[in-house]
Amino acid sequence: MLEDCGFDNVTIGPPVDTFGGATGETKARSFEVYGYAFLARRV
Repeated sequence: MLEDCGFDNVTIGPPVDTFGGATGETKARSFEVYGYAFLARRV
C-alpha cells in the first residue's frame, strides 16, 4: 500500500506490544494486535 502511494525503500519493523498494561490488553491478545514501525522514503 505504501508503494502505491509513491513511497519506496519501505521497511517494516518488528511487532511491538503496544497494549501491555492497558485495559484492553486481553482483547488485544485474543486478536493478536501489535504495533509496527514503518520507515519509507517518498519519491
